[in-house]
Amino acid sequence: MAIYYFLPLKSTYNAIRDTKNFITSRTRFTLGLFVKLYIHLKKQLMPLFKKSVLRISIIIFAWVIFAQSCMKMRISDSKAQAEFKAANIPLQLHTITSKGFQLHYAQTGNDTLPTLFFVHGSPGSWDAFKTYLQDTDLLKKFRMVSIDRPGFGYSEFGNAKNLQQQSDIISPLLQQINNGRAVYIVGHSLGGPMAVKLVADNPNTFAGMVLLAAALDPAQEPKEPWRGFLLHSSLQIILPGAFKPSNEELWYLKTDLIPLTNQFASITCPVWIIHGDKDSFVPVGNVTYANKKLVYAKFVKTIILHNAPHFIPWAPWYKDVKKVLLDIK
Repeated sequence: MAIYYFLPLKSTYNAIRDTKNFITSRTRFTLGLFVKLYIHLKKQLMPLFKKSVLRISIIIFAWVIFAQSCMKMRISDSKAQAEFKAANIPLQLHTITSKGFQLHYAQTGNDTLPTLFFVHGSPGSWDAFKTYLQDTDLLKKFRMVSIDRPGFGYSEFGNAKNLQQQSDIISPLLQQINNGRAVYIVGHSLGGPMAVKLVADNPNTFAGMVLLAAALDPAQEPKEPWRGFLLHSSLQIILPGAFKPSNEELWYLKTDLIPLTNQFASITCPVWIIHGDKDSFVPVGNVTYANKKLVYAKFVKTIILHNAPHFIPWAPWYKDVKKVLLDIK
């Protein structure tokens, strides 16, 4: 009886053993196929992979070289001189040492006339206002000065500064070019808050301020945490030319605008605000903010350009800005 009792158990054990052996052999067979497939693919694809890595490396290396040598958004002094000579407009180009910093600027017009002082955006350089400096109508009324802000053009390119540092560097130039006539400051984009800062830091220096698509409201600045990441990582090397110092100062701007809110109260000169209603870089809401803050300005005149984007200093909106400048008294 005991023998027959254990017979089913033995059959079950044998069945389990046979199944286990079958599964093990199938697993080994399948695994073997995978290994063979891997070896085959490795032999076939590795040369292609190495070539791809090499190509990508060459592209990255070439981009880094290109990024540092091109897209600096500036014009050489020799080329600028040639262009202005062709237009029969005398051009002066100067570099001064201010607070230990090399500050470069361009100048046209009669030294006995009132001054238009242009401040470019980010990125940019003095030649952003080249057309203005060549305009014969404006030259009849103004001497014109356009600066390379610190970190741009030929003002120690790449050495970006925050608003306070830039004001400290630019302010001595205002005293140096003083000819006893009125000075009107014109700032575009980031040049707008820079203009506000210069007017506030240099009381009784400016007879008026023109803000073109100016970024002034801290609440309307995009967060853009990636700018800080790029600034503090080695990845910033991939940023081309002037975009590297631009990224740095735009990151500073997000905190620079906060203390600037307290300086609007010190502005008492007339202010002209020109902004496009289709500006996707600096929302037109900045105009409302500026009007609320400029409570002590002699007057604030606002001009909203219909269907205009951020780039209003240039054609076809150049004529609108020029008209405001010619009407300044």
